[in-house]
Amino acid sequence: MFGLGWGEALALVVIALLVFGPEKLPQAASQAGRTLRQLRQMANNAKADLQANMGPEFANFDPADLNPKNFVRKHLLDDLENDWNGGPETTAEPVGAPTPELGVGEIPPYDNEAT
Repeated sequence: MFGLGWGEALALVVIALLVFGPEKLPQAASQAGRTLRQLRQMANNAKADLQANMGPEFANFDPADLNPKNFVRKHLLDDLENDWNGGPETTAEPVGAPTPELGVGEIPPYDNEAT
């Protein structure tokens, strides 16, 4: 729960009892739940409005991709992992693969990426 352990949660409950008192604690908890529900609804509505108004070219847009950690992982690290693991984007021949022998007077193939 939000990265809190049992000890921290118990401490928060005790502090809430001391601050609000046993009579007003249920009212404060219900008000906090209502506020949290309204915030979630506002965020979902804003996300839906954003996706509806951006057009069809952004159909797969996810606002979570704008988080720098997710952005770097998606655009940089996934490519590195595919390269390292020999994923679908890797087109290089494996190291140590046999190369065909050239005949006498035969011109070797030209590699645009090597020059």
